[in-house]
Amino acid sequence: MSFGDSNNPYGQPQGQGQQPGYGYPQQAPQGVPPQQGYGYPQQQPGAYPPPAPGTLQANNGYINLYGLGTVKIGTMGLRFAARLIDGVAIGAIYWILGAIGLAGALGVGSAAASSIEDCNGMDPLSPAYEACVNKAAEDAGAAAGGIIAALFGVLLILGIATMLYEWLMVAFVGATLGKMAVGLRVVKEATGAKPGLGGSFIRWIIPMAGSLLCGLGQILVYLSPFFDNSGKLQGWHDRAAGTIVIKK
Repeated sequence: MSFGDSNNPYGQPQGQGQQPGYGYPQQAPQGVPPQQGYGYPQQQPGAYPPPAPGTLQANNGYINLYGLGTVKIGTMGLRFAARLIDGVAIGAIYWILGAIGLAGALGVGSAAASSIEDCNGMDPLSPAYEACVNKAAEDAGAAAGGIIAALFGVLLILGIATMLYEWLMVAFVGATLGKMAVGLRVVKEATGAKPGLGGSFIRWIIPMAGSLLCGLGQILVYLSPFFDNSGKLQGWHDRAAGTIVIKK
């Protein structure tokens, strides 16, 4: 009695009920969906992967940032309001330092005027009068030099104060007083963190360099977010620094 092919050691005909060997996928019964193997996540119906960082959300003024999630992009109206508040704050510093410098200049000028008054009542032909006039002229020259030096000193202090205000506050706080007042902050687009010293300095120095062109370059930099076609409202200084302005 024969049990199939004599070359088959198991005595079972080939092709009838033979189990596939290890390493070969088994075919699922008809109508039953195959199961996914281990290590492959199953996608839920209707589920979508989260957007990548830097992706605009339907171009509606929101953006997805790493570490922050979906946040609103700071509008130009809020930025303009923040700039006005910062202008008032910096203007107050200018006024205080300018008043100190003016008081010093007036003191030097008053000393020079008193030297000239000391010559009144002297004989114009006397050597004492000539010496008094020469001394008054020297005092006037020194006063003029002191006023000019005080003016440049005040301008230097104002420039340093402005730089430190904008640079350091954005670097370590992420916002100036004006931005904090309207609820804006500056973050790194790639990480969502504060800009730091390097990014904040780049963001500050570009409009300052533009101000050398009679202030026109600075105005263009501050208006450059209007020219951003990406929808992120990034100005030229933000692009260079890799930053973006968002609403808290």
